[in-house]
Amino acid sequence: QVQPVESGGGSVQAGESLRLSCAVAFTAGYRSGGVTMAWFRRGPGKEREGVASKTPSNTKYTDSVKGRFTISEDNAKNTLYLQMNSLQPEDTGMYYCAVANGLRTECRGGNCFPSLREADFDVWGQGTQVTVSS
Repeated sequence: QVQPVESGGGSVQAGESLRLSCAVAFTAGYRSGGVTMAWFRRGPGKEREGVASKTPSNTKYTDSVKGRFTISEDNAKNTLYLQMNSLQPEDTGMYYCAVANGLRTECRGGNCFPSLREADFDVWGQGTQVTVSS
């Protein structure tokens, strides 16, 4: 069974950076039809929200992190990353890695991009905590 394992969370001051990692042990053939991988987060008292998502050829970010966060993948290591710069207190939360078998996209106004919908993802990690203080 595919199981993502997150790491890299911690406590930082506003303006600092963190890089989250998500190691995924893919089973044979899982990636043959493409994979969508994403980061979600749940802040204190908030619902879980999509932060960044990627397919092999495209990425998508929620508006609040554009220009500050970068999602990337090392295929050789089967690891997904989230580089988070200029962190703010509102970025505080539990960050989850999610994986979907296949290319999961959303289309709006003729433009399609990697999905940030929870329901599109099949497998979830346990999460890693990020705390940003002012």
